[in-house]
Amino acid sequence: MEFAHSFLEKWSDQQLGGAADATDVPHTASPALQGYADGLRLTKVSFGHVLAAGPSAVTKGATKVTFDVTAQVAGGTWSYPSAVAVQQSTDGALAVHWNNSVLYPGLGDHDFLTAGPLPPGAVPAEVVAGDGRTDLSAFPSLRDITATIRKNAKPVAENTGTGVAVVDGKGRGVKTLKYFSKGKPPVVTTTIDARLQTVAESAVKDGHLQGKPAGTVALDWRNGHILAVAHTGDDGDIAINGIKSPGSTMKIITSAALIDRAGLTPGSTAPCTATVTANGQVFHNDPGVSADSGSTLAQAFAVSCNTSFIKEGFHHLVHDGDASALHDEAVNVFGMGSWSIGGGVATTDPSIPPDVHGGDQAAQFIGQGKVTATPLFMASVAATVRNTGFEQPIILPGQHQETAPQRISAPTAGYLQLLMRGVASGGTAAPRLHGLSGVGAKTGTAEEGDHTNGWLTAYDSRISVAALVEGGSSGVDSAGYVVRRLLGGS
Repeated sequence: MEFAHSFLEKWSDQQLGGAADATDVPHTASPALQGYADGLRLTKVSFGHVLAAGPSAVTKGATKVTFDVTAQVAGGTWSYPSAVAVQQSTDGALAVHWNNSVLYPGLGDHDFLTAGPLPPGAVPAEVVAGDGRTDLSAFPSLRDITATIRKNAKPVAENTGTGVAVVDGKGRGVKTLKYFSKGKPPVVTTTIDARLQTVAESAVKDGHLQGKPAGTVALDWRNGHILAVAHTGDDGDIAINGIKSPGSTMKIITSAALIDRAGLTPGSTAPCTATVTANGQVFHNDPGVSADSGSTLAQAFAVSCNTSFIKEGFHHLVHDGDASALHDEAVNVFGMGSWSIGGGVATTDPSIPPDVHGGDQAAQFIGQGKVTATPLFMASVAATVRNTGFEQPIILPGQHQETAPQRISAPTAGYLQLLMRGVASGGTAAPRLHGLSGVGAKTGTAEEGDHTNGWLTAYDSRISVAALVEGGSSGVDSAGYVVRRLLGGS
């Protein structure tokens, strides 16, 4: 106790060299004590309630001594509890075991303390919707995204207030420990539409889903701005990271490849047979799709006939030496790649391998096999069709957007819009979307192990949406309920 008292008295009397000599590493303690005084612009420091607290739980063989610190620093008085560990060497000499937590509990080895005007990084930023005022952390699905943006974004504030803060070795604010005066916190404005986000939060909990994990993303198809992200389930944010086979929603890209590379049109012949054999594997249609339900590409798309797309894909693409057509179409026209949506928010990249073989070579045309996607990507696919061009999704205005090597041609976009309108008005999505104005859509049901996942992607005059429901029996009877509510709320 006497030794600890002596160390603290020297520190209080600004005898920093003497205080440093009382530690086990004087050459480290001396500049740290000086940095404490300089960073805080310290005028006085005193210690009270100095008490022995028994063996240290951190420093083996040392005694823990607790005390209260009262420091007169730039801007005001700062008080906090602290502690040191006093240890005895083999020759009986006592020393304070030094690390930066002597200055302040938990202070990192490369961190420092400062007092006065608070650095922006030390003041928690407000992450808000596009309206400039709605706090995104109020939405359950956006709490992790909000925390990530707050941590990684570089907000600017004219007046952050004054107080005591932790800064890192580069002078960047880490955390505020004490406020003397509150300023205006930094604000990071996102692209989120607060009203639509509210709809999305409710939509993924729709009673028709019976509690199944669901994820949805809504985009402004004109510029790629992410307007809503919502999800349920225990596997993280499946809206932006739920990487699954997209099922028949993939037929949008398959159709684009057939139009661009083989010259097909919605009226081209594409008979729907009961089965088709490709690379020795037999493929069937989903229940309810009859063999005579389509003879053109538009009809096959509307009823989502698997055999039509596998047969036409093999005939016009694989057999003609264009086996990587889907991959190339997805990359070159639909912008598939590694995206950064902004703020350090991680998203999972889709995948359409260019070199698949065997049954996977056929399965890719209907979004199965090794093809994977997220609701974020499929919402972007629908947006590219409606916008007649790819705009990479972003959540921060002004964030860099990757571009696609080539813009989708107006005739191809027009044909795809015609196909997708047929799905919404009289095809597989009609039970949910019929009657909505200006809507184009594509449903998907993807097999995964012993269950299926339901997908639906669509657009209207303002937004594009995609939804995934894990365990959904079909796209229209699971994801369809989510998408309907978002389109109705846009």
